[in-house]
Amino acid sequence: MKLIRSLLFSLGMLISIPIAAIALFMLVFAPFRYRFKVAAGWARFVLMWLRITCGIRYRVEGLEHLAGGPAVVLSKHQSTFETLALQIIFQPLTWVAKRELLRVPFFGWGLALVKTIAIDRKAGKKAVGQIVEQGTDRLNRGISVVVFPEGTRTPPGRYRRYRLGGAILAKESGFRAIPVAHNAGQFWGRRGFAKHPGEVVIRIGAPIEVAEKTPQQIMAEAERWIESSVAEISGLGPAELLTS
Repeated sequence: MKLIRSLLFSLGMLISIPIAAIALFMLVFAPFRYRFKVAAGWARFVLMWLRITCGIRYRVEGLEHLAGGPAVVLSKHQSTFETLALQIIFQPLTWVAKRELLRVPFFGWGLALVKTIAIDRKAGKKAVGQIVEQGTDRLNRGISVVVFPEGTRTPPGRYRRYRLGGAILAKESGFRAIPVAHNAGQFWGRRGFAKHPGEVVIRIGAPIEVAEKTPQQIMAEAERWIESSVAEISGLGPAELLTS
């Protein structure tokens, strides 16, 4: 039954992607805020369909930390789930993403229309410079920028080194960094087709002020908070998470 429900969800999501992409194309010359409303509306639909078909719901903690304008959002990356939920929590926002995603039919074309910062992850300093330049532009326009410091989806309990790009953006732009932790990977895995019912907890941390800190200090503070919060939210020890 779980596989049937997961199949129904996947079909609904796949059908919705070109519809949302076409709607975005129709607004190609409209202000960004209108295109973002379409993208956020699509994310709401997908999460609603996920709840109906697979029984995955979510709860957000720390909403009081959203006050204060745009920010660099440093988020744990375990699943596709958080890429949807963050569009609803942080409005408006855009992403730092690998440029290969823009080549995906419909989905990638839609990403390009919501000011995604598409980077070549192998470009090193050039990619970081692009993040800082384009990210600062987005922030100055009132758009939060989501950076996944791990760079790719990482299964629960596995460690991947946090990269400094998001912290450098926060430092260079002067905008605060907001850490985000969650346990979405326990319900919607990185490569697993089956979805598992339950409640995803998304925890938003207190903003990290950047004025007197180096990028290394900013990221170290974010990483400590994110990893400890993920362990607490999951309710499992490191050894248990590795086998979950």
